[in-house]
Amino acid sequence: MSEYVIVGAGSAGCVLAARLSEDPDVTVTLIEAGPPDDRDMIHVPAMWVKLWQTEVDWDLRTMPEEHCAGRMLALPRGRTLGGTSSVNAMVYIRGNRLDYDQWAADGATGWSYEDLLPYFLRAENNERGADAWHATGGPLNVADSRSSNPMAQAFIDAAIAAGHAPNDDFNGAEQDGFGWYQLTQRDGMRCSAAVAYLHPILDRPNLTVESFAEVSRIVFEGTRAVGVAFRRLGQETIVPVDGEVIVCGGAYHSPNVLMHSGVGPAELLTAYGVPVILDQPQVGANLQDHAQVLLTWNSDEPVSLLNAATPEALEEFETHRTGPLTSNGPESGGFVRTREGLEAPDVQYHLFPNAAHPTLVDPSEHGMLITACVLKPHSTGTVSIASAEPTAKPVIRHGYYGDERDMQTMVEGLRTALDIGESDALRPFTARPFHGPAGDSEADLRSYVAANTQTIYHPTSSCAIGKVVDNDLRVAGLDGVRVCDASVMPTVVRGNTNAPTIAIAERAADLIRGRTPVTGHEPAPV
Repeated sequence: MSEYVIVGAGSAGCVLAARLSEDPDVTVTLIEAGPPDDRDMIHVPAMWVKLWQTEVDWDLRTMPEEHCAGRMLALPRGRTLGGTSSVNAMVYIRGNRLDYDQWAADGATGWSYEDLLPYFLRAENNERGADAWHATGGPLNVADSRSSNPMAQAFIDAAIAAGHAPNDDFNGAEQDGFGWYQLTQRDGMRCSAAVAYLHPILDRPNLTVESFAEVSRIVFEGTRAVGVAFRRLGQETIVPVDGEVIVCGGAYHSPNVLMHSGVGPAELLTAYGVPVILDQPQVGANLQDHAQVLLTWNSDEPVSLLNAATPEALEEFETHRTGPLTSNGPESGGFVRTREGLEAPDVQYHLFPNAAHPTLVDPSEHGMLITACVLKPHSTGTVSIASAEPTAKPVIRHGYYGDERDMQTMVEGLRTALDIGESDALRPFTARPFHGPAGDSEADLRSYVAANTQTIYHPTSSCAIGKVVDNDLRVAGLDGVRVCDASVMPTVVRGNTNAPTIAIAERAADLIRGRTPVTGHEPAPV
């Protein structure tokens, strides 16, 4: 019997496992569908794209996207200890203050920027040191790039030359501008949520971690959760719970687990023969994501990440933990406002020092790519179940560009990316366009967007606060069930979503334990 059963060992699940098991008088069970995070490629930063379509990737797809030329878009998601923090690009971005303040203004009391900043600080160990915006001493290591590819600096220089502001800290006073990203790395290696939170406490006697265990449903007596059922090698095991079940499956799998447990739109569940525990039509609704589009160029300058495959790069990595094998991919980037009157940036850029085509992992020539993504989309989608079989992959419809305003933002974002990419400052690295629009007309850009949009891996809001869960992340209408992951965000934040998910879980741990929320710098190692 466990007091807490956590479904999913992703970013939020690892945080909760560590924080809840700090109390030796409670028992915690953490259930993960995938294997342990013991592959070398998980921990060597530059290898993250090699993890797609392996056993540590859920390998999901959207349904045909109407405004993306009817394509089914790939949705890589981590399926291992650490979840997507074990397979992502390690960019440490918190989002914009306005994101959180709007949540609170819309009714998510306790989730404003001032409420969450202490939890960003509790989690953080920033190698630059502590200041008003950052902390040291937390479990999540935040570091500057050890790759420092010259293309990344040239991109920053080109953006500044084009009139954009420099920014050496996107998580400080201002988000606008261009600069280097800080990364969730330690000593040149990935610092996932599993590395930061879970590995140091695996020997706690009150913590049980179940790997290779795919959750099929929450077990209810009436509307009270009394257990969690998972399958391993075809055998079902039920973990009884006398406290709470905390669902941490992410924006795709948390609604999937709830629906297979009988919590969701009654009409849909009945159609698939799933007994209805709670008719909750908002489960799986309001799905949001950052759509991105890539532009690529080839170059004769031999400085791209093709060099990561050389013996010299391996020797540098093994000896010094520096060089191209420490590259996270998007080493630099920026945030811009595409039109006047905006309160905050609406497009984000990432610079990759390689020239991969959107459908290719391995480029054949040196080069670079720039991605533009829509930061505050108006379009929403849905997650639903495909059948009563819990191992069936969820049905995902993102509805990218369902709202015309998002297409307009992306077109303007691409114009800015093209202006920077074709500037004199980047000419040595963008000598030959490799993949881009046929021209700069509105029609050419819209056609390119439709044919080349993909996810930037930031799904959120499918179990949102105020729609599915209350301000304490309890599922309204149930007893003993909470959701804690990116799915509870009322709206997607302006930026990469891993750091916000960790902060949400840090605050959730206090809510679950009945502790007074922190209000200042309180870094807390695990």
